[in-house]
Amino acid sequence: MSGRAVSFGFSPCPNDTFAFFAAVQGLVDTKGYEFKPVLADVEQLNQWALAGELELTKLSFPALGRALERYGLLSAGAALGRGCGPLVVCRPGFDLARLGEVELAVPGQNTTAFMLLSLYLGKPPQAACMVFDQVMPAVARGDYEAGVIIHEGRFTYGAHGLEAPLDLGAWWEETTGLPIPLGCIAARRDLGPKAAGELQEILAASVASAQAEPLASREYVLAHSQEMAHQVVASHIELYVNDFSRELGTEGLAAVEELLRRGREVGLLPASEGPLLASQEKF
Repeated sequence: MSGRAVSFGFSPCPNDTFAFFAAVQGLVDTKGYEFKPVLADVEQLNQWALAGELELTKLSFPALGRALERYGLLSAGAALGRGCGPLVVCRPGFDLARLGEVELAVPGQNTTAFMLLSLYLGKPPQAACMVFDQVMPAVARGDYEAGVIIHEGRFTYGAHGLEAPLDLGAWWEETTGLPIPLGCIAARRDLGPKAAGELQEILAASVASAQAEPLASREYVLAHSQEMAHQVVASHIELYVNDFSRELGTEGLAAVEELLRRGREVGLLPASEGPLLASQEKF
């Protein structure tokens, strides 16, 4: 499979552009692969994955759980950690006890944020789906009484006059003792396990390169982060690109498996008998 172009979907968020810059620019050994980057909001990537459109793609973990027949997990490139989960935000005065009674602004039904909120409430919430950066403005305007934010919203919700009475990541950590699995890189299974293993090595090298030379990708990262302040970009990268991004390891895989197990247990995810990892044979 070496020596061919591979479509690679990831988000324009700083953690992704930082982590994968070296791979898409050919600054690490790409083993003959040429990456064709496709940048899109993570929920758009989730939807594309359900249709099997991209060969290599960033996914929310619940989307992976719905697409395991087509995609397998790579152990490199994930967004997973502690103190980095989705937040419930609201205007001052909102009664958190009403969270399960009102329509909430959410960044997509395939996101980890939506699943965590569903697990917290014990049922799927009433939800209005929108691109993640529209959630805070919608809540601040009063279109919705509360919403769930991801990505850099953790650093900027106060500027919208909002409060964050619930940290869903902290709830997950307290409940399970595990880090919170947010997003991952998955390879389409028709690439085969050998190619998946090679792509995994390339992405691990890309993350390592980014961490070793953090300024190399600065222009690329800022070009895609639009109006985000430099300090917010730096904080975003520091929080979401960590040791788990290079290699999930035993603890990271345990966290992923627990999230998928809980999702299946309450009917939010379908049962799956296929292997989790793309480097494993399907049957």
